[in-house]
Formats: sequence, structure tokens, C-alpha cells
Amino acid sequence: MIEREQLDFDFDSPAAQDLRLDSVFDEALRAVVKKGPRPEVEARFYPYAGLSSTIRLRQGRVYARVSDILRHSPREVLYALASILVSKLYRIKAPKEHERAYREYTLAPSVLDASEAARRTRGYKLTTSPRGKVYDLDELFAGLNARYFAGQLHRPLLSWSARQTRRVLGHHDHIHGAIIISRTLDSPRIPRFVVEYVLYHEMLHVKHPPRRVSGRTLYHSRQFRDDERGFERFDEALKFLEKIALPVRRKRRRRRA
Repeated sequence: MIEREQLDFDFDSPAAQDLRLDSVFDEALRAVVKKGPRPEVEARFYPYAGLSSTIRLRQGRVYARVSDILRHSPREVLYALASILVSKLYRIKAPKEHERAYREYTLAPSVLDASEAARRTRGYKLTTSPRGKVYDLDELFAGLNARYFAGQLHRPLLSWSARQTRRVLGHHDHIHGAIIISRTLDSPRIPRFVVEYVLYHEMLHVKHPPRRVSGRTLYHSRQFRDDERGFERFDEALKFLEKIALPVRRKRRRRRA
């Protein structure tokens, strides 16, 4: 006999979808934790600004948060993501078929469009100021724009990063129209032409915006690379940047060892 409460239950409600997500993560945990007690799971869809998903273990309970962009994804896609997250939690290698299934799904144009829309409406860009202690990004941009772009390039939001970073020395966010340069480069030890090259590289992303090719987003086209080599001291700048990246690579090797 079916109770009235069951008839009134909305199987497409957010609560019902969270329950299904619980079962997906529980199944992924069973595949990894085959002996001993298995932690309970609390998995929820969360309005992240993009396709972010997280997992953590606290006091014997697994908490998973999955981007609500994936709310209506097929169960096999959610299971692939759950397997990837659980594998990271237990520090084991995720099955390649799950990585492939999740990657192929998230590269679908509809999913990419939804992710960009979420970043645009929910996200924000952490910025500081274009004026640094040594270099002024506004001044550098104006000079590069005149020399390489005939002054025609639209000026995006320019900012030094909030903290020093060595792995990423600059990036262009086409969603928020911003160029962020690592504060590591705002130093008298860094030659001006090196800072100019990093900024020039990001300015090329404004000139050559990302485009989708065969389901993938192409950021560095052939035209981009040709223009990049047009920088006056291209080879010299790359050699200098290699010196900055070298300590990071050595640190990674020590961690792996």
C-alpha cells in the first residue's frame, strides 16, 4: 500500500535530487572502501560560480558539494564525478574511464555555456590596483597598445594579483573582462621588458578570444602564437621567466619524491 506522503513527494525537487546524489556518492564509496566501516555521506548540489565540486571528510562523515550546473546530468556522469572525488579523498588514482566520461560531458557546448553564465552572474574577480610599487599596468598597457595594436585594443580591467604567485604569472578572464598580473613581477629585480611580455601575452587573449573547436576551448590559436613571437624581446623574456619557474618545478619534484 502506498502512503499519501509518498504520493505527495516531488521526485524532481531539489531535496529529491540531493537524495539521489547521496546514493551516487555512497555507491562510489562502496567501490573504494571495501573493508571496515564506511563513512556516511552528505552530498548536495551547490550554486558554485562554475563547475567546481568539493569533497571532505570530517568526524567520520563525507561531505560532498557538486555544482548545481550538473543537477540534471545523467547518473553515469554524476557517478564518474563521485568516483573522481572519492579517489582524491583517499589519495588513489581515479579510473580513467570515469575521468574520460566526466571530461567529455563537461566539454559539451550546453554545459560550457551554463558554466560561463554561472561565472558571469555568480562570480566576482578579486582585484587590487593597476599601480604597483614598481610598475604601473595602466602605463604599460598604453605603451604596448600603441606599439603592437595601433592603439585599437579595448582596455580591460587591469590589476596586480592580491598575493605573489609563481605558477601563474598572469591570466586573462574573458568572463569578467580582466587581466591579472602576478605581484611577483612587481619588483625591481624583474626587468621591465619581462613584465611587458607577460602583459602583452594576456593582451593577445583580448585580441584573440577563446573559441570552441571540436567541443574544446582553444585559447592559443596559430594566429595567437604568431603574434606572440612578434614581441620585440620574445626569446629573452622566455628565458628570464624560466628562471622564475625553476624553483617551483624543483619544489614539485621534492614533493613527488
